[in-house]
Amino acid sequence: MVRVGIINVTGYMGAEAARLLHGHPEVELTSVTGRSAAGQPLGEVFPHLGPLGLTVEEELGEVDAVVSALPHSASAQALLPYIERGLPVLDLSADFRLRRLEDYEPWYGAHPAPHLLAEAVFGLPELHREEIARSKLVAGPGCHATAAILALAPAVRHGLIEPDMVVDSKTGISGAGRSLGLSYHFSEANEGVSAYGLSGHRQLPEMTQELGALWEAPAPRITFVPHLIPMTRGILVTCYASLRQDADLGKDAVARLRELYCDFYRDSPFVRIVDQPPSTKQTLGCNDCLLYPTVDGRAGRLIVVSVLDNLVKGGAGQGVQCLNLMLGLPETAGLSGLALYP
Repeated sequence: MVRVGIINVTGYMGAEAARLLHGHPEVELTSVTGRSAAGQPLGEVFPHLGPLGLTVEEELGEVDAVVSALPHSASAQALLPYIERGLPVLDLSADFRLRRLEDYEPWYGAHPAPHLLAEAVFGLPELHREEIARSKLVAGPGCHATAAILALAPAVRHGLIEPDMVVDSKTGISGAGRSLGLSYHFSEANEGVSAYGLSGHRQLPEMTQELGALWEAPAPRITFVPHLIPMTRGILVTCYASLRQDADLGKDAVARLRELYCDFYRDSPFVRIVDQPPSTKQTLGCNDCLLYPTVDGRAGRLIVVSVLDNLVKGGAGQGVQCLNLMLGLPETAGLSGLALYP
């Protein structure tokens, strides 16, 4: 069994990583940290994690691989000793998602370890499976970015769309983490929908970086608007882009488009092309991303609906998927659970 430790288990992402690793057939979660709860049994912090029998520590014990669920900047700093030791490291923060320092600094400020940016791999297995398997440092993508990139990647790769793209995202409140904020109080958020990040969202450069790498064209111009929805988990992204005039999808454009998407993801166990527009309930608690690609023939526009659980495929689950690849384990190990419904 591979011994894994989680840094900062006391946030939603760290707790979800612990839940998933508990059911992993070839990994043993042996150590967890969380300075605000150091010395407490994990079951006192999260009662549902009581069966793990772990105590929250200030520092990790002896482990073979490390998962960090710390915020950006703090995460890279905490991971440096493990990176220097050559351990497989999975970072669920934004610290290593962007390859270029000039892309990182406008959104996050100074980077604590800029020399490692070129070494890190963007942890989206559907695009970087082989690189992840060879790497010791993998950055888990953002939840919005995961949904949007998976939705648009096949169309970009096949040169079907113009560089102008719109990403409209609806997200549950757990995406904001456990820190208290007025806008996340029940009476403030319930029975309402609100947009945020209109002046720029930190996951936008991830979308630009990854989609821009898929074609020989100008960098994509992406308008990204996230919205807060009064639900606990889930992301529903609807992506729009004008079809290129030379895009040849034939007489039955929708059928051909679906065929291209199915072929693109034929070796991706957690991406499913569905026959009807999906609901976030269909991915609750599981590592699936459901895609519904179609064409608005009257407007000449591609539309793709993408749904996932922001804490699983949009976070800790995708992290376990990457960790499996890094450790030479089956990609699906520990991630075979179905969605919870209703």
